[in-house]
Amino acid sequence: MKSQIHELQKLNRISVSKKILYVILASITLFSCNNSAKENPEQKPATHEEIMSRLDKPKLNIKTVGILLYDNFSTMDAMGPYQVLSEMMGTQVFFVSKHKGIIKNSSGIKIQVDRDFSDTKNLDILLIPGGGTETLLLTKDTETLDWIRKIDKTTQFTTSVCNGAWILGATGLLKDKNATSHWYNAKEMLTMYGANFQQKRWVRDGKYWTSAGITAGIDMSLAIVQEVRGDNYLKITMLDLEYDPKPPLQGGSVTNTDKETVKMMKEM
Repeated sequence: MKSQIHELQKLNRISVSKKILYVILASITLFSCNNSAKENPEQKPATHEEIMSRLDKPKLNIKTVGILLYDNFSTMDAMGPYQVLSEMMGTQVFFVSKHKGIIKNSSGIKIQVDRDFSDTKNLDILLIPGGGTETLLLTKDTETLDWIRKIDKTTQFTTSVCNGAWILGATGLLKDKNATSHWYNAKEMLTMYGANFQQKRWVRDGKYWTSAGITAGIDMSLAIVQEVRGDNYLKITMLDLEYDPKPPLQGGSVTNTDKETVKMMKEM
């Protein structure tokens, strides 16, 4: 009963967020229409149907997004994409794990997961976050790898963030695919799984999307929103999230960080 209440509360929060986005969409379009009407007084105000018809129609029908959680997952790997992909109206985004119950992230925050492998038979999008030691252990976990392969047969997109690409690579699904991951041992690990490593923020190869470390999952998810809902919807999503990153200094990638710092991080 508690898990059902928890799920309803979660869905309600998502519903409210999407209703707010819906209002923003309509308001922006209506504002544009009103300005046009002022320029041409004889033009009648747009109806609700006309306003909605001007929004981008979804290119793909994405109804379900499942994010795989496991102990010691990296928080932003999962939560960044969760927030972004939840902006798509009509799409249910949820967590799934090997077993239902409490999952702890790398900082010990407890997350209640109410779906497991047994009751998640298909997804439109699967996202695999990275993490700590458990990430490497999952590359050897037959049950998890078999479930990913099975779900992949139903997905429109199969994706990973950070070293979640190691898990995806261990399934064999990235063989001969272009892919990226967190910069640490990225080329060695992806090459081991038969993938072609690319030092990029995110990479798409067919239905497979992979992103670099942690925050890169947000950029990849925004690109997915663009692919599914179009440019106008992406602009509104970015505005709703106020996504306009301006770090205090240049860095964050091995391509724009001094060699001594990169070396120090590798040794650590």
